[in-house]
Amino acid sequence: MNETFAATPAHRYRFRASGVSISRGGVQILSDISLALDPGETAILRGPNGAGKTTLLRAFAGLLRKDGGQALVQTMDGKSVDTADGTIYCGPLNAVKFSLTVDENLRFWAALYNTPPSMIAEARAAFGLDAHGGRNAGALSTGYCRRLGLSRLLLARKAIWLADEPTASLDAAAVNAFEKIVERHRGDGGIAIIATHDALSIASARTIELKTGIAA
Repeated sequence: MNETFAATPAHRYRFRASGVSISRGGVQILSDISLALDPGETAILRGPNGAGKTTLLRAFAGLLRKDGGQALVQTMDGKSVDTADGTIYCGPLNAVKFSLTVDENLRFWAALYNTPPSMIAEARAAFGLDAHGGRNAGALSTGYCRRLGLSRLLLARKAIWLADEPTASLDAAAVNAFEKIVERHRGDGGIAIIATHDALSIASARTIELKTGIAA
């Protein structure tokens, strides 16, 4: 992948979660999770399968109901912003439409997020997809499909990235490039919350260990 891309909009939002508790099927998965991140900060969620990493990210994105607590995107003076306007959740299923080409997927997302057309080529290049623009997404390898799914992070132009296992299926060079893309986002004042089993090299990232549903 190519870590060179146009600067994303400067972000000045903060993320505040307090007392978040979540149950599934009557079983409590997460209890009393709190997290505060300011512009340029990153948190890494770690824990065994079933610890609730994906559940927590989806709750932060407003995609799952919480039993208690709140997760807020705020301006620096404390005014709340709609979660959908401030966050982008990028999950392991990639949200790729396999019947469309790579470029058609990128154009669809750009239209969805009202992104300038110039960003399509930049996002494609950033994730090493230039040679695959006209290829049907269903014919991509697992790794390239993951790259395509991750390109939504740039096209969405949101302040807070909620990335679920973003480097799964990526080779070492692609992982390194993704780390640089995250660093660029942080440099623009963005925030990243990343759930992963992989060892990522992201300076000053805060680690949150989820064990039996409790954040350490």
